[in-house]
Amino acid sequence: MSMIQNVAVSKKSNIYFDGKCVSHTLLLADGSKKTVGVIFPSQLTFNTAAPEVMEIVAGKCRVKLAGSDAWQDYAAGERFSVGANTAFDIDTTETLDYVCHFG
Repeated sequence: MSMIQNVAVSKKSNIYFDGKCVSHTLLLADGSKKTVGVIFPSQLTFNTAAPEVMEIVAGKCRVKLAGSDAWQDYAAGERFSVGANTAFDIDTTETLDYVCHFG
């Protein structure tokens, strides 16, 4: 699906890692929250508070979940899940468009 319907969008952007990751928060009618953003070419470590599903919209990346020594490749149309109160490393060699689904 290329569109997310019936949302309220936070006007202020979320900027992380000196501008290497920029997103906007979406609040859906059912009370759920998502972020839509881009990660510019970089290798970053994200910490999670809530469970997340990262949906790759465009681009490619490698991901290493906390506690794993293995990197996994993901591309447009794929997704990966991350538990609450953990972390993951992400390596992007091209601009990555994503949607992060919380909960």
